[in-house]
Amino acid sequence: MEPSISISRAVSLLFYFYYLLIIIRIFLTWIPNIDWYQQPYKWISSVTDPFLNIFRGIIPPIGGMLDISPILAIVLLQILQGIIVGFLSGLGL
Repeated sequence: MEPSISISRAVSLLFYFYYLLIIIRIFLTWIPNIDWYQQPYKWISSVTDPFLNIFRGIIPPIGGMLDISPILAIVLLQILQGIIVGFLSGLGL
């Protein structure tokens, strides 16, 4: 019996879901009155910030305002997705 969804497809969907969370995080930062200590904002922040902080440590916000870390994070995620999903597909998973 074959699974209804391949492992490579499931991994690809997880990457896509994480992309969406990062994009939602970006848009939420444009809303000045958000309380990041309340749910669901706290959850989104706790899921995305550890990864984004890697890039914030490399390239600080430009002028203290423009944070390009999400762009770098998404580019790296796309590269990782291509490598991982390609590898899994090559294995027939």
